[in-house]
Amino acid sequence: MASSIEIMESNLTTSKNQEEKCELKPEFDDNGSLKDDGDYPSGEFEFKKPGAWKSFVVKLRMLTVYPLQRVRKGSVLNIKLRGKITDQVKGRFSSGLSLPQICENLIKAAYDPRISGVYLHIETLKCGWAKIEEIRRHILDFRKSGKFIVGYAPVWHEKEYYIACACEELYAPPSAYFSLYGLTAHASFIGGVLEKVGVEPQVERIGKYKSFGDRLTRKNISEENREVLTTLVDNIYGNWVDKISQAKGKKKEDIESFINEGVYQVEKLKEDGWITDIKYEDEVTSMLKKKLGIAEKKKLPLVAYKKYSKIRKWSLGLTGGTDQIAVIRASGSISRVGGSFFEPNSGIIAEKFIEKIRKVRESKRYKAVIIRIDSPGGDFLASDLMWREISLLAESKPVIASMVDVAASGGYYMAMAAQTIVSENLTLTGSIGVVSAKFNFGKLYERIGFNKETISKGQFADMYTSHRSFRPDEEKLFSESAQNTYKRFRDKAAASRSMSVEKMEEIAQGRLWTGDDAASKGLVDAIGGFSRAVAIAKHKAKIPQHKKVRLVEVSKQSLSLPQILFRMMTSATGLNHLKDGLISSDGVQARMDDGIMFQGSEGSSLAVADPIFNLLKDYLNFV
Repeated sequence: MASSIEIMESNLTTSKNQEEKCELKPEFDDNGSLKDDGDYPSGEFEFKKPGAWKSFVVKLRMLTVYPLQRVRKGSVLNIKLRGKITDQVKGRFSSGLSLPQICENLIKAAYDPRISGVYLHIETLKCGWAKIEEIRRHILDFRKSGKFIVGYAPVWHEKEYYIACACEELYAPPSAYFSLYGLTAHASFIGGVLEKVGVEPQVERIGKYKSFGDRLTRKNISEENREVLTTLVDNIYGNWVDKISQAKGKKKEDIESFINEGVYQVEKLKEDGWITDIKYEDEVTSMLKKKLGIAEKKKLPLVAYKKYSKIRKWSLGLTGGTDQIAVIRASGSISRVGGSFFEPNSGIIAEKFIEKIRKVRESKRYKAVIIRIDSPGGDFLASDLMWREISLLAESKPVIASMVDVAASGGYYMAMAAQTIVSENLTLTGSIGVVSAKFNFGKLYERIGFNKETISKGQFADMYTSHRSFRPDEEKLFSESAQNTYKRFRDKAAASRSMSVEKMEEIAQGRLWTGDDAASKGLVDAIGGFSRAVAIAKHKAKIPQHKKVRLVEVSKQSLSLPQILFRMMTSATGLNHLKDGLISSDGVQARMDDGIMFQGSEGSSLAVADPIFNLLKDYLNFV
């Protein structure tokens, strides 16, 4: 939907047909795959066995062009999934797992004649459900090649089992720890803590569901926040039960009984079909050797994930199109300007992002643009400036916003400038609202013997001073400013989504939605991952679906080694970006609540980390 209009007045109207369109649910076929829509093609992976000529060319390239990237015939791709997974394409000195590279490796392995199968070793994962869904989808796509994929994990929580169930076979050691007790959501509150240390947060949040700020002022959860979190947990849990039911061929009631039993004996899990067999890792290796006809004394030819990431898609005949689509990735909290070399800001820096957008807009090379967004929001001004540049880009090229784990508040603000928004079914999005705050440290200053004097000229010159609370006239100005900002956000969202302001007000108010619910409310156009975003971009650019395109990463990570070392050193001492934004004079924030944790039974965060210790440390450091 076009979104190049700047400021939208509240009298904008929409047709009845447009409002009815906003209530459409995404449709799925009997196998749970997304149905193809004329305007929003599914991008469903179709494995096509290479012909004789193409196979010959690929083999020739492997022998001559890329001799240093040789992989033995009959090798097994070994992917170890553990810890944090980012949506960034990793640079030379980067470590950790990259979602784009995990997915690309599975696609390459499906076509690589040297790869016989995949061995997936899964440990505890720390990422959101959208990334989990995308990995799971690519595992199912890989299986279309007819090659085997085996999953192994010593510890099984909800996310790990969800991914593993997409594999052909599942293995666990006799001492495996199964903890599939369901899902929880936690909301942290430090209002009582701040009260005890003498800090008074003065927070103005617009939207009854805008819970950001509650953790600073409240000691318990609000009814509105409880309503939102209950819905989110229900949606995530329901999706988990549905997909596990499909994968294991069991009734949903049996899945829920399995969760609620609470005691998991590995032998019983094998007997009831929850896992394939009980094996130690060396026994799985022996089993794979037998499957490949390799003698027990010989070594299993495993290819590590990092090494295989260096294999070029071109060498496998998976590229070759002349049409180019730009990919711009935007991950993390939003701020307007970057830091210094010694204290660099992480996340989305508006000034750098805008440079990339302008570069792509001015170039005639790109037929379409995909913006991958994984952000809880941040600085409102920065979000608006990026919205403007994306809107200008959308006037000259098709722009598709592809959401990852989170695209909420300022993250959604960016997305709504695109012509089409694609999200995963469990992406956290929406949260159309704003919050602004200042902190009164007066009582704390008094306790520690600190004094601060201010000399000012102008009625409101010192309204943001930290040693006193707002006067009534200052509080009125503060509130009106936040209200006006919210109205601009809401009205732009309404116009961008071809919706009346009244309709948008019903679904805005700072409320967080999952992707499925956002699609039914008209905030999102299509459900799917990056491959669907590519298919839609090709459709909008009038590129036939069967034709190959070149995906050009405009925002590939390219930090130098010294910068990475400095980031590691400064991360422990730098002040929290949240504090920087909220106490600044222009610190209006379009951000979802960082204090919410969606947890599985393992107790690790599925979305964003609990901030209590960092908040206290940073606030006290600042004082």
